[in-house]
Amino acid sequence: MRPRCAAIGHLSPPRGGAASPAGRSQQAVRRAEVKMAARATVSGGGRLMDRIRKWYYNAAGFNKYGLMRDDTLYEDDDVKEALKRLPEDLYNERMFRIKRALDLSLKHRILPKEQWVKYEEDKPYLEPYLKEVIRERLEREAWNKK
Repeated sequence: MRPRCAAIGHLSPPRGGAASPAGRSQQAVRRAEVKMAARATVSGGGRLMDRIRKWYYNAAGFNKYGLMRDDTLYEDDDVKEALKRLPEDLYNERMFRIKRALDLSLKHRILPKEQWVKYEEDKPYLEPYLKEVIRERLEREAWNKK
């Protein structure tokens, strides 16, 4: 059984499990492919890794629903606090994307390709707030230990 995406409930891309004809799992084959890609020459290595990142970004599928990577984060206590600190316009944009994705998922549809979120456009809008929340929590825990 494949895991479901936390944000909209659709199936995430497969993560191995089935054995290949050579007897190796898909996960082991993927690990070997990534190792080979990492051994690429220095001049072409950056471009190759960037292509792999773009491929994986599209394979994850959330961009087909108009979601950004930060929209799919599991909402633990730290993420919930970071969401409270988001400016209202960013929060409203996030909620619009999530509601649209839920609607599309229920209708078993995806956005037209020109409306997909592109790898280059997906910026971590929640990350600065999340880092601040985590730093404050760790500081508070260290203070309480004293």
